Amino acid sequence: MNVLGIETSCDETACSIVSDGRKVLTNTIASQIDIHAKTGGVVPEVAAREHVVHMIPVLDECLSESGLGWDEIDALAITRGPGLVSSLIIGTETANVISYLKKKPLIPVQHILGHIYSNWLEVEEEIEFPVLILTVSGGHNELVLMRGHGDFEVLGETRDDAAGEAFDKVARLLGLGYPGGPVISRVAENGSASAYKLPRAWLDKGSLDFSFSGLKTAVLDLVKKEGRSDDQFKADVAASFQEAVVEVLAGKLKRAVDANPEVKEVHLAGGVSANLRLREVCGEKFENIKFRFPKKISYCTDNAAMIACAGYHLYDKEKHGVSNVVPTTSFAL
Repeated sequence: MNVLGIETSCDETACSIVSDGRKVLTNTIASQIDIHAKTGGVVPEVAAREHVVHMIPVLDECLSESGLGWDEIDALAITRGPGLVSSLIIGTETANVISYLKKKPLIPVQHILGHIYSNWLEVEEEIEFPVLILTVSGGHNELVLMRGHGDFEVLGETRDDAAGEAFDKVARLLGLGYPGGPVISRVAENGSASAYKLPRAWLDKGSLDFSFSGLKTAVLDLVKKEGRSDDQFKADVAASFQEAVVEVLAGKLKRAVDANPEVKEVHLAGGVSANLRLREVCGEKFENIKFRFPKKISYCTDNAAMIACAGYHLYDKEKHGVSNVVPTTSFAL
């Protein structure tokens, strides 16, 4: 079954064709990073205009590279939300029109569910349930217990700033550019993770929720107090900040696994799952359990292959699509 996925939840215009929920035939992305780097973050109106410009060219390129015709596309999967509604609507309207004209079933996909399924892409062996997933992105952190396809329990979530958002804000404070995740990770390689003692928000005893607003404020206070802008200072702050985030993320994940001993696999997903330090620390904590993260960096960040994969499993379970998708900023897993 070939599913065409479309993703426009934020600032990536993406289309992908995935066969049987695993084999990625094409994965086409038009990035807006260079545009939003000028303002240090995503401007919704600008993002929406760029989606309008790139949507059809990206779709055409995706189909051309696959070598498939519309008669070989079995279904469409589209990100419905959460995300920027002005961006989402470009993707949903495109999918609605294609679905109507080409008589293809339409499958609305929750964006975080897409990230969860990024660990199925290009994996040959069967994934064993239950799976404990930590999704870490710019707007969301969730700990999700997945007992099977369509069977999810959210164990913990973001109370304020998500990890990816904190990376962006700290990078901006240090004058390192956008997006913050990759640049913080790169600069941190030349710094000391123990240079500055920054807070770890463990919250209530036993809580699996996340909070990074206090850490962000602590970095702001540190930058003001030190009054420095030299490269070594930036590297030390970046390393100390990254270690604080990773310690909490990995610690909460370990706490969740310990509380659910039936778990067979542990997965990382979302943009921050590309962070090498996070992968390293989690790998050390889960030596005796199957530990996965997406096969490619391009499957960590927003992409349409993960949406197509999620759409495949949703369609396989429900056996039907919908006739029209309306975007929403609030769409529970």
